[in-house]
Amino acid sequence: MLDAGLPITALHMVIPHIGGIAAAIITRPEIYRWYKSLKKPKWHPPKWVFRTAWGLLYTEMGYASYLIWRDGGGFGGHARLPLMLYGTQLALNWAWTPLFFGAHCPGMAFVDITILMGFISGCIYTFWSINRYASYFMIPYLAWVTFGSALNFRVWRDNRMK
Repeated sequence: MLDAGLPITALHMVIPHIGGIAAAIITRPEIYRWYKSLKKPKWHPPKWVFRTAWGLLYTEMGYASYLIWRDGGGFGGHARLPLMLYGTQLALNWAWTPLFFGAHCPGMAFVDITILMGFISGCIYTFWSINRYASYFMIPYLAWVTFGSALNFRVWRDNRMK
């Protein structure tokens, strides 16, 4: 078990937010221009829900990655595969916003988010044997991304876009 204390814990928790901040920069102008003009389902949540949910989820997933790194012996131990899955899902998460909002390609974003759900599921599965709490921290994230994929699909379908 590795124990690097508060600085490494904070680093793990901050890293996911980097992509979230970049996504907010990309998204902000597109929400008021492009996204506002799209047909969305009645069950589409208000904007503040997205900000709140992602803030909590990025923090949870970052803490989960710290627990896996700490309890799995870092990249040289049992945590290697789970951390590789985690890094891949994080890259897929960060790629979704430029695809959807930046490129205006909900179809490609839907492919990305579908693959993302598989990698999050892989994290939940591989985290379990190292730290069950880390696995539990990823479940709300999977639920939110599943909801997001349904919303992504409806926007894509209802607006007949690429």
